[in-house]
Amino acid sequence: MQTLGFNVTVIMEQYPTHNRWQPLQWRAVEVLPDEGMLLAPAVLNGAAGTRRIAHPGLQLGIFRDEGEGYYLNIQAPEPAIFVIWRLDEAPSDADMEAIPHSLTLSYNEAARRMDAQEKVDRVPMPRELLETLREWVDANYQPPQKKQRIRPASFQRKEGRKDSPDAITGNPIDPSLRRRDES
Repeated sequence: MQTLGFNVTVIMEQYPTHNRWQPLQWRAVEVLPDEGMLLAPAVLNGAAGTRRIAHPGLQLGIFRDEGEGYYLNIQAPEPAIFVIWRLDEAPSDADMEAIPHSLTLSYNEAARRMDAQEKVDRVPMPRELLETLREWVDANYQPPQKKQRIRPASFQRKEGRKDSPDAITGNPIDPSLRRRDES
């Protein structure tokens, strides 16, 4: 069940590498609010040797069951939007293009996608979206309280250990059974 949703445009960039087996690589570089100006992917001007493509019409949602992942994201030094993308199924390798598949604000969802061998890129989260997410987390998520660990009685330190009773039987310790260094 989605509680909040935003329409966004993802900017993907193809850039050259210094690798003879893979001379070009893709990455997500920016997520912008979708104002309805683009109806289909559009090529943008990029730096020399790079190619940027804007992919409009993607949905970025906030879901109630991902509260912990959102909490972890806003607590991070650099909160991010995670863009999950795939290469298209073009017949030739030279024409392959990166297509954003989905987006998430949850650290947990991004980790699950990476565990499934998906391509996931971090994009800095805009301040306005960070504030909206922070308000949502404050209203809808309570981090679990840390529980104090209860140590077993056999591990608890006793005062006057030399004369204290045996932890198992409760009987006083026979002085003849003590180690030499305990005397």
